[in-house]
Amino acid sequence: MIVTVVEVYVKPQHIDAFVEAVRENHEASVKEQGNMRFDILQSAAEPSQFLLYEAYESEDSSKAHKETPHYQKWKETVGPMMAKPRKGTPYRVICPADRSQW
Repeated sequence: MIVTVVEVYVKPQHIDAFVEAVRENHEASVKEQGNMRFDILQSAAEPSQFLLYEAYESEDSSKAHKETPHYQKWKETVGPMMAKPRKGTPYRVICPADRSQW
């Protein structure tokens, strides 16, 4: 399993549009083969700060996500909304190791 945590900082005037676009991407992403989780979090203290938690069964399924039409649309749509470039950090999952616990 692989998890990517993506930090996103959105220009304040684009928060609502970003939420709409990221929700659309989430809804399609959770239907992808190999997707285990796709959570979108918004900072309670700083509403323009978001965290995307993306969990996939394998590197291949994670890479395939980035080739989907919905991801490409999201990337193109939200690019101009960002206050700074998004930062994705991949992680290896230690626990839970059993897929049934996700």
